[in-house]
Amino acid sequence: MGENAAVATRILTVEDDERIRTSVKLALEDEGWEVEEAETGEQAISSFTRDPADVVLIDIMLPGVDGFEVCRSIRRQSDVPIVMVTARADTHDVVAGLEAGADDYLTKPFVPKELSARIRALLRRARPAVAGNPRLRFGDLEVVPQEGVVSRGGEPVHLTKTEFRLLVELANHPGTVFSREDLLDKVWGHGVDGDSRLVDVHIRRLRTKVESDPANPRHVVTVRGLGYKLQT
Repeated sequence: MGENAAVATRILTVEDDERIRTSVKLALEDEGWEVEEAETGEQAISSFTRDPADVVLIDIMLPGVDGFEVCRSIRRQSDVPIVMVTARADTHDVVAGLEAGADDYLTKPFVPKELSARIRALLRRARPAVAGNPRLRFGDLEVVPQEGVVSRGGEPVHLTKTEFRLLVELANHPGTVFSREDLLDKVWGHGVDGDSRLVDVHIRRLRTKVESDPANPRHVVTVRGLGYKLQT
């Protein structure tokens, strides 16, 4: 990305409440981004399929096709950063949204500056990761950080940008145990105040793609009471 990356960035915001949608649009445009609006899930899917955005902001509670299905539909065709918006942070909505493929979430009501900060963090982390070692191998798993390539048993593995950055962070330090707080800071930029569910759900998603038996992981393992590590 060059100096004009923020100007060129297009954000699709999916929200049925016109007041909130307009407020978000104005706030994001003040940051220099282009904003595409969708009032329903159907409109969002059609809009993204026709002209993919760089970031998608999805309200969970939508009439008709809900935010979870919008997220799953977009995720099937793209690894674009997705932020889910929910009014209920302490229910199953957050985990369900992350399981559907979201990279991060925000709880209503939120401050526009917080939304902008989350989007900027996701865009920074969408860039190709740079590592000292160009090719990392762990048994049948191979990671090429500078090329954004992951394969298992010689077959390509498709990861979202956040899943990829999470894997690279672990792979660059094999055997090192990362706490959830460490990973929140390094992968999401949230620091100690972040939600550990982001890490746990992304680890589960990552295992379904890089492990032959996700229920009994060989590479991305849990260190009870401490966090996660990547082992050979």
